[in-house]
Amino acid sequence: MPKPEKHVFVCVQNRGPGHPRGSCMQSGTAEIWDEFAYNFQQKNLNGRFALSNTGCLGPCNGPHVLVYPEGVMYGKVGKEDVAAIVDEHLLGGTPVERLMLPPEIWG
Repeated sequence: MPKPEKHVFVCVQNRGPGHPRGSCMQSGTAEIWDEFAYNFQQKNLNGRFALSNTGCLGPCNGPHVLVYPEGVMYGKVGKEDVAAIVDEHLLGGTPVERLMLPPEIWG
């Protein structure tokens, strides 16, 4: 298998209802994961790009999606945002600015 151009990580952390930090699963990330998987299948992206689910990515204002190698973190992603991430960022090479978290999240 060749090295993927980009790798998409979708947080599926589940801390359960009432946890003080919350979790992406409680914010609806299951729909987001399903939508990414559907887009990858429909657009024949498997192999060219990698898609993985993951635990907590750090900040807790999810659902979160992280794209490497750029290290672009998206926050409060909705099912309706997946097509923009796939089309604009993965295929077009331009991150979706309206969904990007500020670089300070890494500080």
